[in-house]
Amino acid sequence: MLREVSTGKDERLLVGPESFDDAGIVELRGVEGLPADTQVALVQTVDYFPPVVDDPWYYGAIAAANSLSDVYAMGGKPLSALNLAGIPKEFPKDWTREIFRGGFEKMREGIVDRRRVAANSGARAGDRLYLTKSLGMGTLTTAAKRAKITWKELEPAARQMATLNERAADALNAAGAKAATDITGFGLVGHARNIAAASAVTLRLELARAPLFPGALELARAGFNSGAAKRGRTGLAADVSIRAGLDETLVNLVFDAETSGGLLICVPAAAAAKLERELAARDLPVCAVGEVLPHGAHWIELV
Repeated sequence: MLREVSTGKDERLLVGPESFDDAGIVELRGVEGLPADTQVALVQTVDYFPPVVDDPWYYGAIAAANSLSDVYAMGGKPLSALNLAGIPKEFPKDWTREIFRGGFEKMREGIVDRRRVAANSGARAGDRLYLTKSLGMGTLTTAAKRAKITWKELEPAARQMATLNERAADALNAAGAKAATDITGFGLVGHARNIAAASAVTLRLELARAPLFPGALELARAGFNSGAAKRGRTGLAADVSIRAGLDETLVNLVFDAETSGGLLICVPAAAAAKLERELAARDLPVCAVGEVLPHGAHWIELV
């Protein structure tokens, strides 16, 4: 809708609604007395987030981590945040307190060096693709809601969801990556499609290399994908080619929604080894999941 009603691009708007990005970026050069040559830009994002787990502290922490992920996906650093919550009147006060406590331990907002912006439009043919967290959060939380798995079984996934993408953002900046997105409600395929469309390229994802959270594949085989998997396959059907013979369960997982997922980082081939070193140095998984191609018949190729 914003792309349809925009009245023209402000020269200070470095990243706006045109490129399907995770957050907006506004240049601060010369604003409110700042030096004309300052390279600081403001990253702005907003998010609403429903409960995905029953534990109140984890809910608050995951909601904040999911929201902050948009800042990290732009290569930004959080500074502050504004929290708005709707709480039922009859909600136990100690639960409310724990939700806010979990959020306050995670929340901030962010700025970024304008020379290091990692926007959706920065991918180029030849880039390599890396994913920094395991997939399967939609399946695991759906299974928990249906009482297929216990909180004890879900808690390891909750810890991943509550983990900030700060170290991943530091790694992509250190490696000089120019395109990234966080994998949240639209799943790996949906967010990858936004990079492809904004950059006018095709992203080829190798499903055999996609990192899966323990137990997610088995639960997906049992039919515990969230509703987003089906909606994604339907809505993105014209944008995605799926190689014949791929495991249908695995295909559904990469379409399924993620909660506070990792960053999908596009890095030039020449800098891929440096990114791998930077990820490993921060105790993050090194998961190469594909490559960027010149634009073909589809935005996304699943192989």
